[in-house]
Amino acid sequence: MKTEIVEFKATDGVILNGYIKKCEEKTEKLLIQIHGMTSNCFKKREKIVQEKISELNIDTLCFNNRGSDVIRYAKKYEDGIKTSILAGTTYEDVEDSYYDIKGAINYALNLGYTNIYLYGHSLGSTKIVYTYNKLQKENDEIFNNIKGIILLSLVDLPDDIISESEPQYIEHANKMEQEGKLEELMPTDSFIHLISVKTFLRYVKYYNNIDFARYSANDDEFEVLNSINIPIFMRWGNVFEMIKKDAKDQVQFMNSKIKNHNKDIGYIEGADHSYTDKEDILANEISNFLEKIKV
Repeated sequence: MKTEIVEFKATDGVILNGYIKKCEEKTEKLLIQIHGMTSNCFKKREKIVQEKISELNIDTLCFNNRGSDVIRYAKKYEDGIKTSILAGTTYEDVEDSYYDIKGAINYALNLGYTNIYLYGHSLGSTKIVYTYNKLQKENDEIFNNIKGIILLSLVDLPDDIISESEPQYIEHANKMEQEGKLEELMPTDSFIHLISVKTFLRYVKYYNNIDFARYSANDDEFEVLNSINIPIFMRWGNVFEMIKKDAKDQVQFMNSKIKNHNKDIGYIEGADHSYTDKEDILANEISNFLEKIKV
């Protein structure tokens, strides 16, 4: 495989960078990988998946979205003016992922790719579902180029964070919002990593648009996930995974809820949230899914 470093713009002007892994033969098929919280595009898991799907003559674009790492500055071009914005997981807004992923798809289409597969891990999966749903509602023409969705360890983020957050931290965030201090940091023990007031409030207060994986609500119809009418692959681990149900019960529950006729929903025995030491198994299952859907 050949590796090329790339740089492109999100649709709101933020500069994003990463790399493309190209197969020996030219292909119109591309997997776009979206990482989760505090992560980046240089992960063993993604590398092993890239190598495996290259056997199917599928290239891969893996890039750092604006939520990469914990805290950093990102460059942005707006109205022809170059500025810096606070970025990283600490300051990211999940809804801004729409600009990143749409920018990546546009970049891929300009390179000549026509069949796009979206792959996300953890919060990256949330970003993909949110973006796909928004593109679908907008009837965006690039929507038809998305041929498959791969969701690894999709988390019920609002429920998970609210249930783990002590009431005083939510009260603190509300107070800081009233004072216009959205970029201030929350107390260090309020979250699993440094987090700004604005980002914290997205998860505990302004979460309606990303609250579509309500695993604890047995009567939920999962309308957003069921709006995905292209092949969908979902996986979890069963060791230190960020779900409250047993993985076997989680998979059974989701298989009963997701109506997609081209679904592949399961878990990997012995895998944790990051699929540590189970990357080869995961890669094989993703490859089998992509080979089966043949698009």
